[in-house]
Amino acid sequence: MTKFSELTEFVAIPRVASLELAPDGSWLAATVSMLSPDKKKYVSSIWRIDTSGGAPERLTRSAEGERAAAFLPDGSLLFVSSRKDPSAKADDSQAAKPALWALPAGRGEALRVAAPPGGVAGVAAARQAQAYLITAPVFDGTKDAAEDAARRKARADADVNAILHTSAYRVRYWDSDLGPDNLRLMAGNTTAGGQPADDAGPRDLTPDPGWALHQRDFCLSPDGSVAVTSWQVPAGVGGSRVELATIDVATGERRTLLSDENCDFEHAVISPDGKLVMVSRFEHDSYERPGDSTLIVASFADDGEPRDLLAGFDRYPAGAIWSPDSATVYFTADDNGRRPIFAVDVAGGEVRRLTTDDAAYDSLCVTPDGQVLYALRNAIAEPATPVRIELAGGDLVRLQSPAGSLEVPGQVREISTTVADGSTVRAWLVLPDGASAQAKVPMLLWVHGGPVSSWSQWSWRWNPWLPAARGYAVLLPDPALSTGYGLDFIARGHGTWGDTPFTDVMSITDAAIAEPEIDGDRTAMMGGSFGGYMANWIAGHTDRFAGIVSHAGLWALDQVFGTTDGPYYWRREWGYPDSQPERYAANSPHLHVDAITTPMLVIHGDKDYRVPVGEALRLWADLISRGKDVKFLYFPDENHWILKPGDAVVWYETVFAFLAERVLGEEWRRPELL
Repeated sequence: MTKFSELTEFVAIPRVASLELAPDGSWLAATVSMLSPDKKKYVSSIWRIDTSGGAPERLTRSAEGERAAAFLPDGSLLFVSSRKDPSAKADDSQAAKPALWALPAGRGEALRVAAPPGGVAGVAAARQAQAYLITAPVFDGTKDAAEDAARRKARADADVNAILHTSAYRVRYWDSDLGPDNLRLMAGNTTAGGQPADDAGPRDLTPDPGWALHQRDFCLSPDGSVAVTSWQVPAGVGGSRVELATIDVATGERRTLLSDENCDFEHAVISPDGKLVMVSRFEHDSYERPGDSTLIVASFADDGEPRDLLAGFDRYPAGAIWSPDSATVYFTADDNGRRPIFAVDVAGGEVRRLTTDDAAYDSLCVTPDGQVLYALRNAIAEPATPVRIELAGGDLVRLQSPAGSLEVPGQVREISTTVADGSTVRAWLVLPDGASAQAKVPMLLWVHGGPVSSWSQWSWRWNPWLPAARGYAVLLPDPALSTGYGLDFIARGHGTWGDTPFTDVMSITDAAIAEPEIDGDRTAMMGGSFGGYMANWIAGHTDRFAGIVSHAGLWALDQVFGTTDGPYYWRREWGYPDSQPERYAANSPHLHVDAITTPMLVIHGDKDYRVPVGEALRLWADLISRGKDVKFLYFPDENHWILKPGDAVVWYETVFAFLAERVLGEEWRRPELL
């Protein structure tokens, strides 16, 4: 028995999400999510991880939780929380909103630093000054916090939640309705220990920005004098693109640093010497080809052209940070089913791979002397755990984790096959304990979402060890459109989702069932998002599987074009369905409904705005009206993912009951809570 055998035990496993290194390098602040006492939600807290290897220590314990940790140079730790302020008045209208707090370096009680009426969304801190930036939602046209608070109170008193949109920008995002307020960027200072330096609160740097700062990232120069932020601007009908802007903290003057009509600039990081800014440049997809991604370095002083730091590097970089001497950039990138750490020399552009194991890394932190990297390391068979990497020799040491260790019920094997166009398609094959040529096991094909993504790391939401604990092998393929194999590999499936990605999946499935442990007569398929699309497409194009599970899957592509939260993304790759119908007609699963013979389980959340629930409703209606064998699991208050612990348990219970019926030939058993 393992923690994967009982679903209630699995959802209770603590999850380490991020790391921040203290200015003196002596400890790491880790954000850890755990079940609340009533087991109805996850609550995050901040833990201290000793870099010398000592036992981790929990630093925060509020019922509301803490997130977005950032260090000030004196060692005080900023974070965002909706915790109650013991010094606040009983009628404090801001008490329920997330505020900015500071935990002094010398321990003691946390202090409330800033509490704008709409709450705090994000935070960044300076490296050399007791300065910080926050984003906070504010009503357009309001001049100060008092006016914003009055507007909020008036709407609440009138019980009004309506939102009027007058621009062509999106109205929803993932699971959130956008408006009626918009994010503004604000700057503040603290004294040593995190005490607010100004009773008036942080200064508004961006009066009436509209939606320019929605879901944008930002940072602060080492001396706290300049803010750098992504800045969203209109592009075409209903579209947008993202520029990079600098804002003088003293004057509020904003200047565009990087702009390209075909690119977005995001995730900026300023060099420790304050001279350069590094930013990810994401090229927009077009009808002809997918967009590329790279790291750009630009000067604050406009004394040279921006430079591509990774020219010729055929991978998508992520999580980039600077070395303390500003001479090297460390980053990660998907690469053949892994996510290693790379280093690039800023002056010469030479790229080196620093890790060679079958793991994925993120949340990189470098010590003040530049000798050690800390990171979260995970793999298909291991959740995120903090590690120490010696840059001189590459030695890796696992630090004690707040989540402890975890034993998985099986092993992972890498397989691959060569497909018709000569490309190599690879996958991870998870084998349960006890699988052998003499004890063959059923197999579950699980296609990832994205679609520009990869099975390169551990997943809490899509976890293959849960079916493995119930005796299934699980195939995790990276077909065309997957990251980690170069831009040409993505382009193989661009605008042709039902063609090459489908044949890649079928080819690697053939390779998997040829493995000696696999019972090829007992197979099922499942997927979410793009994987749900592939489930729907596969259902109409083959009867080889005993059952298919489609979660948040696209069904009618011309329909989702107009109902998704980002239709302009579709226009770039697919065109308009009325004037450019070719790709929609060639790749839409709903046009093949009559060919479906495989029993299906359809799952969707009503708060999913990326793949709206109308896709599942239409899929359900189309199958029912034709007498197909189908079940529909519906979550009225979940989104694209299933996030509440109880709902996650029910999700897996239903999936496993469906698989047991269709693959194992067992009697259907309805989950007790359904």
